[in-house]
Amino acid sequence: MATHLSPTSIIETLRSVLRFAPIEFDAVERRLKRMANVEDFRKAARRRMPRGVFDYIDGAAEDERAKNANIAAFSNTIFRPRVLRNVSKVSTSTTVLGKPVAYPFILAPTGFTRIADPQGELAVARAAERAGLPYVLSTLATRSIEEVRSVSGGRLWFQVYAWRDRGLVAEMIARAGAASYEALVLTVDTAVAGRRERDVRRGFSLPPMIGPGTIVDGALHPAWTWDFVRSDPIRFANVSGRDVGDGSTAVSLAAYIDSQFDPSLSWSDIEWLRSIWDGPIVLKGVQSVEDARLAADIGLAAIALSNHGGRQLDSSPAIFDLVAPVADAVGGRLEIYCDGGVRRGNDIVKAVAAGATAAMGGRAYLYALGAAGERGVDRLLEMFGEDMRRTMSLIGETAIDGLNPDCLT
Repeated sequence: MATHLSPTSIIETLRSVLRFAPIEFDAVERRLKRMANVEDFRKAARRRMPRGVFDYIDGAAEDERAKNANIAAFSNTIFRPRVLRNVSKVSTSTTVLGKPVAYPFILAPTGFTRIADPQGELAVARAAERAGLPYVLSTLATRSIEEVRSVSGGRLWFQVYAWRDRGLVAEMIARAGAASYEALVLTVDTAVAGRRERDVRRGFSLPPMIGPGTIVDGALHPAWTWDFVRSDPIRFANVSGRDVGDGSTAVSLAAYIDSQFDPSLSWSDIEWLRSIWDGPIVLKGVQSVEDARLAADIGLAAIALSNHGGRQLDSSPAIFDLVAPVADAVGGRLEIYCDGGVRRGNDIVKAVAAGATAAMGGRAYLYALGAAGERGVDRLLEMFGEDMRRTMSLIGETAIDGLNPDCLT
């Protein structure tokens, strides 16, 4: 016999299952609530930015094999979980260059960050400080050494390219020292510019130009375009007013690198850097066991295994795959940072388990910055920390020093 519910019973049943979330009037917060991973930030950034700007951030050299291989190397590595290990207390804290970090991640240097958001490097530096992580400011930053220090009391490192004008290099390094930057990061994989074919196809320049060729794209992305035209002109802030070119006139990045950077950089130049810098030196762009050994032999503090996010030499080695052989070769004589392909906190766990001191990444936070500004970077860094704690719990490790190759298959 059928059961007939009274109207009162139906209302009570509906009341017990229907849930209406409060209306969120903050557009950025609504966007952030939909972000579950880096790929979500990437898609949101793509929707918000003109295609040329997004492709500058997202693209890589030639067929982009190196960029894709960086990501795939993590995906192809499997954990070896252990159980019944009492993971009631898990800590991701460790040290990098002898000082504490909330988890083993370094925000890598990225040039022209203000094309993602008007606050640019200032937003990233503030978010890094709140997260308890080091941030590396690029030579080609759109906020100056001093501006970034003025908004952050956190750990700042300074990345430098080998300019032909060594007096300019010395001047910037002196400024970084005066502003209490703690480490120097020398990038060594840009003897010439890689061929970034997305930029070639779009005729992309720095700063981005809004003209007949891009006016429709700008109109289709009004929020980004409105922010761009209302903001101060974008410049290479650390060389503003110098005769090396500061971005006050549009230039292709490839032409700029090839005209300003010194292809004669060699191991002998490290001694010159040591003569003008008292702090740690990190060599960024190492892509072989042999060069890692040389860096250890001359007593450098750290190396960043890096192929520039796949933006220089296509078919360069997948960076994660270099970590274990390099760790075996240098025997703990220097710190090793794995720079390239990090998209989740579990990638950081894998990098450390393979032998890295820390992971390093740039694209991920640029996607977050482009999608949701400073709050996007905050949320991304929170995600990475949460991912690490969850992953460590599920593989049965409670501390960073417990991560080792036995955690991986």
